[in-house]
Amino acid sequence: MNTSATPSYQGVALSVNVNKVALLRNSRHLGIPSVVRAAELCLQAGANGITIHPRPDERHIRASDVPELHALMQAWPEREFNIEGNPFHNLMDHVRAVRPHQVTFVPDSEGQFTSDHGWTFPQDAERLKPLIDECKALGVRVSLFMDPIPEQMAAARAVGADRVELYTEPYAAAFGTPAQAIQLQRYADAAVAATQAGLGLNAGHDLNRDNLPAFVAAVKGLQEVSIGHAFMADALEMGYAATVQAYMTRLG
Repeated sequence: MNTSATPSYQGVALSVNVNKVALLRNSRHLGIPSVVRAAELCLQAGANGITIHPRPDERHIRASDVPELHALMQAWPEREFNIEGNPFHNLMDHVRAVRPHQVTFVPDSEGQFTSDHGWTFPQDAERLKPLIDECKALGVRVSLFMDPIPEQMAAARAVGADRVELYTEPYAAAFGTPAQAIQLQRYADAAVAATQAGLGLNAGHDLNRDNLPAFVAAVKGLQEVSIGHAFMADALEMGYAATVQAYMTRLG
């Protein structure tokens, strides 16, 4: 790994996804806002980690951002660097180069607008296993982006995953509606199944200040949330430091 030990936290860790900072930067050729500076300010405010999702088209995070963020993280050995993406595209090049604390495998297509589904087993097992094995040989923890289907959790563990990241958009879409309780129960059940299978538990996608507390209360064993879009929208109004504190307060 790129630090001496994998950090551990009490409570649920907040990993800030800085992709949207890169998206804004890429709209001009001035190099601002700085992705590295945004990550540094979030870490200074107490964020437990930084997440990036470098896609092949570099529409936000660029390949050059990865080593720069890796260098930044060396000054924060107690914080985590998580790189997510499709391992059959460009992700593994980054993993081999910087060996982040965690890699999150996401089954998105090259031109996909945003991630919208998880891996499926047994269909994806055979092709994922050698890449999972390689990451673990490099000392990198592997998380698989998964739909909240309890029956899939044991299969994710069997293929070698250390954690799963539950895809939370269905919960976020149902928040504040009569379907909220039904969706929360799906995630709670998936969390129990993941824990019983020996998996760590992450979550992410469309989580925000409003819907996060109910999710954290219902989903037992949650270890980490990765939040980007809503976080950056809040940071435009509140600033990075206040936004980090607001989210961490909601994580308990």
